[in-house]
Amino acid sequence: TGATYPSDIRALRKRLEHTFFLVPGYGAQGGTAKDLANCFNEDGLGAIVNSSRGIIAAYKQEAYAKFGPENFGDASRAAVEAMVADISGALAAAK
Repeated sequence: TGATYPSDIRALRKRLEHTFFLVPGYGAQGGTAKDLANCFNEDGLGAIVNSSRGIIAAYKQEAYAKFGPENFGDASRAAVEAMVADISGALAAAK
């Protein structure tokens, strides 16, 4: 399932309640945390969100440019922490 197709995700989650979804498309590809809300089951599990470009190349983004290429790992960590907070906030708002 792709984060950029939230209506498809909603339909699939209804039919596949106990299936884990691999969800590409968050971040650089345009999917938002709000788009992901229906990927997860009722207890907030059931989805693995992929954001490769947004994490690996985080140092290239304005928000993480202060780390520079030499500290790309720190920029990646900050991007992951921001992603977790963003998704957690969207899940809390969806309840």
